[in-house]
Amino acid sequence: MQQIILVFHILIAAILVGLVLLQRSEGGALGIGGGGGLMSSRGKATTLTRTTAVLGLVFFATSMGLAFLARGDAGARSVMDRAPVEGNAVSAQPAAPATPDSPPEAPLVQPEPGPSAPAPAVPTGE
Repeated sequence: MQQIILVFHILIAAILVGLVLLQRSEGGALGIGGGGGLMSSRGKATTLTRTTAVLGLVFFATSMGLAFLARGDAGARSVMDRAPVEGNAVSAQPAAPATPDSPPEAPLVQPEPGPSAPAPAVPTGE
């Protein structure tokens, strides 16, 4: 059922895009260009605008239908409940506290002592 509504939804979307592109521009509501155009007299709508409005309502209805069908698949569970826990940056278990009695880990490689450089001379203000 969901696949049928989805195919219908995609077809409506494609037809809606075509209808919107076929309509004449009104100048972006700035008062330019629209003289005697698509909606020149009050309450008068052409076939394109009526069809666009009807298909817009059908598109909205199919969107809501798909949303309700998708919600029914998940049941009462959240998206976060279905997310895998392993491999995520956030772990479900808290980290173990550090014990103050344990000695710090020693580095794996000890640096070799080399010749020490002489300390730089500190200038005196005299």
